[in-house]
Amino acid sequence: MKAVVWHGKEDVRVEQVPDPSMREPTDAIIRVTSSGICGSDLHLYGVLGMYMEEGDILGHEPIGIVEEVGPEVKQIAPGDRVVVPFNIVCGRCWMCDRGLYAQCETTQVREHDKGAALFGYTKLYGRVPGGQAEYLRVPQAHFGPIKVPEGLPDERFVYLSDVLPTSWQAVEFAEIPEGGSVAVFGLGPIGQMCARIAKHRGAGRVIATDLVPERLEMAQRHGIETVNLEEVEDVAATVQELTDGRGPDSVIDAVGMEAHGAPVPEAMQKLTGLLPDRVAAWLSERAGVDRLSALHEAISTVRRGGTVSITGVYSGAADPMPMMKAFDKGIAIRMGQAHVKHWIDEIMPLLGDDDPLGTRDLATHTLPLDDAPSAYERFQKKEDGMIKVLLRP
Repeated sequence: MKAVVWHGKEDVRVEQVPDPSMREPTDAIIRVTSSGICGSDLHLYGVLGMYMEEGDILGHEPIGIVEEVGPEVKQIAPGDRVVVPFNIVCGRCWMCDRGLYAQCETTQVREHDKGAALFGYTKLYGRVPGGQAEYLRVPQAHFGPIKVPEGLPDERFVYLSDVLPTSWQAVEFAEIPEGGSVAVFGLGPIGQMCARIAKHRGAGRVIATDLVPERLEMAQRHGIETVNLEEVEDVAATVQELTDGRGPDSVIDAVGMEAHGAPVPEAMQKLTGLLPDRVAAWLSERAGVDRLSALHEAISTVRRGGTVSITGVYSGAADPMPMMKAFDKGIAIRMGQAHVKHWIDEIMPLLGDDDPLGTRDLATHTLPLDDAPSAYERFQKKEDGMIKVLLRP
């Protein structure tokens, strides 16, 4: 089969690889019909390359058709159309019983002290082959895959794999009061959906920040107030001024570790990336730092007693946090990988013909799988108006 294969920093290729095969009675094989490129895939393309191995298959946002199931898989059958969540979970351990699926004890990668295994996401999370491919082996298929109806385009449901539950959880964690205010930092796919979901769920004011014109324009189409970072000197002061001088009730950081405006950490990330992988991984795990501009701005911006919800990915082991400011302001901070299956029952009814979350207006590019190398390059450089890319095998 064809698959998107990692070969090195900023080097992904579409190659012929062996078809996946059944290994466990809880496995399934899926024929992939669409698979997204996620912003966190770009981390693997760039700064997290030291945790990748040549030949790794990328991708964790697939939708497709079931080809084969193991004897213990009863909830889906060959021919069913399913979305596959990015985290691999058993649905029956202590953590899963409490809805903490991203911490599944059956698939935790204990060797690296990490939570549930993920598709297509480094040896830290199990080195499970990903879904940017023609076929995908799905472990724990007795619980994980989400059956979706036929007839509507992939774009309506594929975001159940990651974008929608991640954004829903970010809004849930933000604890926005009914009619209250929220600022969303970053208008990539997650930030776009965070803003729309917050508005749908009753936020009185949703303000989003970014510096890419196409992203700002997309948010505006959905009734979101925007702040162009290229046009303000102090984003915290600007957003606070828009919210009675106090700041919003909640802030969602949908940017993460590669924020703009942090030249020293950026230089350190790039320098680390030039080191041999073993040395780079050791250094990152003990002294790694992220570009924390967005997180620092979030803490500065939120009102006293408010909540900061972090959904952008961070990986630094030695990130300096403004603890005095956070403590003095009395803010709450929540974060973490999305517990995908926990939120599906709330999201699914919103994916009908009325489409209140605007799922039809998110993918800006739908491309053949063969175009993946070019898509990664352009997506990383924010060229051609790319906001969300779907690959079609």
